[in-house]
Amino acid sequence: MADTMQFDLVSPERRLASLEAQQVQLPGADGQMTAMPNHAPVITSLRPGIVTVTGADGQTARYAVTGGFAELSPEGAIVLAERAYKSGSENRDEIEAALEEARTAAQKAPAEQKDAAELFVADLAQLMDDMV
Repeated sequence: MADTMQFDLVSPERRLASLEAQQVQLPGADGQMTAMPNHAPVITSLRPGIVTVTGADGQTARYAVTGGFAELSPEGAIVLAERAYKSGSENRDEIEAALEEARTAAQKAPAEQKDAAELFVADLAQLMDDMV
């Protein structure tokens, strides 16, 4: 069994990470997930949250994502994010702008989409808190 797997994080604007990892923690649509080498094949959507990667050297890197998809396989994890940022206070303004957009959209959402829109707002607000 291999000790590491390939991890790639890309957004429409850029590739944020490409590295060997021991494990990757993801904000899956159905809850937090941890992927490790030899993970069963899975494709899942992502909620806004923090992707935490433990590299081959044991160092941890954190990335903020506003949603997207993840493909897990025995060889690695690929995250295709709607928007992705290195987690830290220098990116709070961009997440805050996305939060304001989401709040406006939630207010205008039709009744059948209101719950999902409000959940997205809550997830983004939590992401802001988690970025510290």
